[in-house]
Amino acid sequence: MDLYEHQARQLFDRHGIVVPRAEITDSPKEAREIARRLGGRAVVKAQVKTGGRGKAGGVKFAADPAAAELTARQILGMDIKGHTVGTVMLAEPVAVEAEFYVSYVLDRAGGRFLAIASAEGGMDIEEVAATRPEAVARVPVDPAEGVTASKAAEIAEAAGLPARAVDVLVRLWQVLVREDALLVEVNPLVRTTRGQILALDGKVTLDDNAAFRQARWGAETDGHGDPLEAAAAAKGLTYVRLDGEVGIIGNGAGLVMSTLDVVAGCGARPANFLDIGGGASAQVMADGLTVILSDPAVRSVLVNVFGGITACDAVAEGIVRALDTVRLTRPLVVRLDGNNAARGREILDARRHPLVEQATTMDGAARRAADLATAA
Repeated sequence: MDLYEHQARQLFDRHGIVVPRAEITDSPKEAREIARRLGGRAVVKAQVKTGGRGKAGGVKFAADPAAAELTARQILGMDIKGHTVGTVMLAEPVAVEAEFYVSYVLDRAGGRFLAIASAEGGMDIEEVAATRPEAVARVPVDPAEGVTASKAAEIAEAAGLPARAVDVLVRLWQVLVREDALLVEVNPLVRTTRGQILALDGKVTLDDNAAFRQARWGAETDGHGDPLEAAAAAKGLTYVRLDGEVGIIGNGAGLVMSTLDVVAGCGARPANFLDIGGGASAQVMADGLTVILSDPAVRSVLVNVFGGITACDAVAEGIVRALDTVRLTRPLVVRLDGNNAARGREILDARRHPLVEQATTMDGAARRAADLATAA
């Protein structure tokens, strides 16, 4: 579960990481009053669960309460990468001397966590990581040992962070562990002209599997910021919206994750994570296709299924029946393997849908879906 920025800030504050004063609202008139309470000036920030808000015009400075009301009115209702802005946060502005980037993320392949940090934080951190990877430190963290003061000092030194950032690194690790998070990120972590270290922005992803022992999570886990994720959740689907153009349906989280990686390796971007688990009934397939095809960014769809308990012929029957109820508007590439795969392919061949084609390997299917998406 991804949190909104204001929710992430609440967790930071709970664990002693200093954040500027801020309040949230869905009313332009109330934004004026909040700005007045903050001293007149404010940074108005769209609250959406996606990156790139600043470049999209979702983060603006307001010089006075009247400007805060006008700015809030402009930002509320904006569409940022498919996310409609329903609330804004007004934060007290600070005089920034330097910006840094710090995060901890679960490294599933390595069976550990990874500290990622840089002395060059801010909106262009992705460009820095892509063009000058040496400017971004990546330090493995043993979950059993965690981030002690000495480990935090190692991370800070590797990234070129100031000594005062060590305490923040320790506390950020505490957020990760105590809140059962998979990702915690501060961008930017800043040093003010007064020498204070503050977290100006935050991103936190909580581990849904830990909900049973996190009664204190409370309201931050309520609702979905993305309408497609909300629609999928209502249908009982495990769906996460991404920023790409190839829709993905698979059975099993591991297979879906691998499919995302292969699609990315073929030069396209996955549009979503959708795991149908062990069920591939006509209704499940219809619901999955409906959600994916509702994303205007999707240009092709890849169904990648390995038949086990649910045989491939049952999956194929589900796809065929789903095509009777769902209007397929983008090309659909299907790869079936495992139990009754040959029979499943025969069923799809017999349907002869003009937008459905098959591939025998995951690499081939991903390559074809990527080609169709990039050519559209």
